[in-house]
Formats: sequence, structure tokens, C-alpha cells
Amino acid sequence: MKENKNIRDLQLRNTHLDIDHIVEELRVLRIAALESRNRHNRPPRLPSRSVLAGVAEGLSAAMFPNRLGSSELADEGIDHYVGHILNTTLRELMVQIQHELHYNSGLETLSDKNRAHSVEITQAFTQRLPEIRRLLESDVKAAYEGDPAARNIDEVLVCYPGIRTIMHYRLAHELHGLGVPLIARMISEIAHSATGIEIHPGAQIGGSFFIDHGTGVVIGETAIIGQNVRLYQAVTLGAKRFPIDENGALVKGNLRHPIVEDDVVIYAGATILGRITIGRGSTIGGNVWLTRSVPPGSNITQVQSRQEFFQDGAGI
Repeated sequence: MKENKNIRDLQLRNTHLDIDHIVEELRVLRIAALESRNRHNRPPRLPSRSVLAGVAEGLSAAMFPNRLGSSELADEGIDHYVGHILNTTLRELMVQIQHELHYNSGLETLSDKNRAHSVEITQAFTQRLPEIRRLLESDVKAAYEGDPAARNIDEVLVCYPGIRTIMHYRLAHELHGLGVPLIARMISEIAHSATGIEIHPGAQIGGSFFIDHGTGVVIGETAIIGQNVRLYQAVTLGAKRFPIDENGALVKGNLRHPIVEDDVVIYAGATILGRITIGRGSTIGGNVWLTRSVPPGSNITQVQSRQEFFQDGAGI
């Protein structure tokens, strides 16, 4: 067996793949792309996705050390552990913030102003961590109270994909508001890749938020979600249309996603589009397609939604 393996290894090493011209073609394409973005001369580094994944995990462990921290952690060492994790993780985050600020500046080197600004952003973000922790506590409690299959709070915290995504979202949302939207988006997309749940960091989401099951949920950039809202899998809070300017380019930044008021439940597969309002205490049934506002206390079913389409011509 060992002799056969040595023969295979030798054959692999001696196989010529003729990649030199591929390397050259990739270089030409790379340079052309950089020139089109005015980044030909020493393009600045982007924030690192792998580093930010570690940052998100480190911050999660600092906020919930007993459940998401080291398995070897003793009670008397928790504060020391949290301090060490925060000191290490926040310094790594600050370097990534410097990369984003440098990238946006268009300058050849990181300026003293941007270096100082990275410190300010990191310090401001650090001060928000207790409030993020309080919000996450309400989210975990909502998941436990809203799911009869949840046996205890700890199970929700360590197992539920919705909680993992919300945790990344709440960290990312603060960074988005502090002026580093690329880092914020990367942190949100790290969770999206792992759970199949997409929450744009620009969305505004109140406490006691619960996403049950979760796969396929999409929450757009300008969505506003109130307190004590519950979503099920494959729910979309999206845009109805994408207006363009006189040059044919998409208009960005306009308010285009729904407002969901407090105490709303939206069941699996519902699609809610446009800057409409779902009134407080409403229930939106499974697979409903909704493009109009509904008053508080509404109970919208698939049949009602279909009647709207045929009566008003919506969606035809």
C-alpha cells in the first residue's frame, strides 16, 4: 500500500498542468479590473472575512462566556476571560476598521485622521456591547417562550440558527451605524452563509425578535421591525420594485422595504414587498403575497391575498 501511494504521489508531482498562460490571463484581467476602479497602484486591503468571522465568534463568547466561551472556563475566571477576549478581539476589529477606512479614502497609505477615527469607532462600538447583550437576552427568551420544542434557554442559545444570525446582525447593525458598512455586511453574510438567513445590517429590529427554523428568511436594508415579532422560514421582507435614474442606474438608499409593527407573526413562505406597514398585532398566513398595508389586528390569509390580486390587478 505504501509503495502504491508513493507511485501515485510521484505521478501527481510529474503531471504538467500547463497553467502558466492561465496565470498570465488572470493577471491581465485583474489589472484591467483594478484600473477600471482606479485601484491599479497598490490597491488597499479589504477587511478580512476570516478575521471578521473570528471577531464575531469572540464577541459572542465575551457576551455569553458560560455557553459560547471556552469549555474549560471556571466561574472564578470568567471576568478575566471576558476581558482577555474583548482586548484581543476588539484590537483585531480595529485593524479591520482601518482597512475599510483606508479603502474608502482612496489614499496610498492610512492617514492619521483615519487611524484616529478607527479608534473612535472601536471605542463607541465597545460601549454598545452591554445593550447588544440585553437585546440578545430578549431574543433568546422570545425564542424559548415561542417554541414548544425548546427545552431550555441554553438549548436555544447554542442550537438555534435564528439566534446565531440575530447575534451577528445585532453586532453588524451597530457597526453599520458607526460608519463601517462593509465590515457590517461581511459579518451579516458570514451568518447568512452558515444559516441561510439573510438580514441586512441596515435593517432596524426591536427586541424579543424570534426567527423560527429560519432557512430562506430575507430582511432587506430599510426594513423596520418592532418589538416581539416572530417570523417563520422562507419569509421575505423585500422591495417591490427598483426605480432607476435618468442614466438607467438603480436608485440606491430609498425606503423600499416593509415596516412591521409590534407583536406581529408572519408564517412560513410569506412574501411582503414594498414600503408598506403591517399593523400591530397582525398575523400574516403562510405563503401570502402582500403588497399593501394592513391595519392593526389584521389576520391575512392566502385566500384574501389572492382576492386582492384579482380585484385590484396587483401582480398581474
